[in-house]
Amino acid sequence: MKSILGYRRQQGHPGIRNHALCVHTVECSSFVSEKIASMDSRVHTLGFPGCYSNTYASRLMTALATHPNVGAALLVSLGCEGTDAGPIAEAIRSSGRPAEILRIQEAGGTQPSIEQGRKIVADMLSQLEETPRVEMSLADLIIGTECGGSDATSGIAANPAVGRAFDLLVDAGATVIIEETLEMLGCADIVAARGETAEVSRELKAAIGKAEKFSLQVDQLSIAPGNQAGGLTTIEEKSMGAFAKCGSRPIRGVIKVAQPPPRNGLYVLDSVPDPSPFLFGYSNANDSEGVLDLISCGAHIVVFTTGRGSVIGSVISPLLKVCGNPRTYAHMREDMDVNAGRIIAGEASVDDVGREIFELIQEVAAGRQTAPESLGHREYYIPYKSQDLCANV
Repeated sequence: MKSILGYRRQQGHPGIRNHALCVHTVECSSFVSEKIASMDSRVHTLGFPGCYSNTYASRLMTALATHPNVGAALLVSLGCEGTDAGPIAEAIRSSGRPAEILRIQEAGGTQPSIEQGRKIVADMLSQLEETPRVEMSLADLIIGTECGGSDATSGIAANPAVGRAFDLLVDAGATVIIEETLEMLGCADIVAARGETAEVSRELKAAIGKAEKFSLQVDQLSIAPGNQAGGLTTIEEKSMGAFAKCGSRPIRGVIKVAQPPPRNGLYVLDSVPDPSPFLFGYSNANDSEGVLDLISCGAHIVVFTTGRGSVIGSVISPLLKVCGNPRTYAHMREDMDVNAGRIIAGEASVDDVGREIFELIQEVAAGRQTAPESLGHREYYIPYKSQDLCANV
């Protein structure tokens, strides 16, 4: 195993990065937040665009601001929006992290807010430099996985290779999470058979059943024209390939967005909105939302597979790109970390590439930058959504 020197937190897992975070609590404050964050590469920004409060979004922002890779947070508020920054700041402070609230209407407008915010963040960065370091093992890591821009090579090369890496991680004591119940449609029995207990199997079937009902309700299956152009003909075919990312180990439970796994092992993340009188858009309408959901559950790194190509990254946690299509890898080399297309070309086995991903995860945890990270990609997306945290795990 690689030597991993992390950042100690007063609560929870240690981090593999040590970021400060600027969180805008309404779209009106996003400009100021982004200007403050531009002062230093160690500062990341994200936020919720809605003016009306949303419990899901507030819970998500709280989880992200107390993520292991985050050491301090500044909440940037206009001052009159529905989201109350106070409880979020209090939760951050309770985790042992510095947290401040900047209200633009009180600070005097755009430029005074930017200047005041940069002073606050500069002080936070000085405090972060004093963060104690701690040796980490694989048992301290939480790793998520997501796919996007999939084609036929995703399910026969990239995803199975990630599945082998996940088996190695689980065997070493790590915690791993697979998202996308919307891409498990048609596979409910296969997924449920992997449940560690009968209760987990029932939860898996219920989560996939909810995803299917939601898809029919919004008349939107998680298969796009690009997927079909790449050789995926049905949602069931895409689902089989997507599910291969989680390997072969027993599934310990179903978790919700912003809910850390209770112990090590393999978990499925249910991010589909719960039944509600109101329907706000599509669940997982884009890859950035799915990635952020995984990060909200504490994922230190998200392994992202693609076949047709993807150029997104993420805030807070590095995105590690695995490409299953050798032509795409050659064409978009700068955006990719692992060429799983070598499996199709007969140059490597699934086990070979799985081991490569397993070792690269450790290198990234030890400080190596991924392709999206080095390019500066920091995409994120927080929608309106209704989701109950009462998952039986």
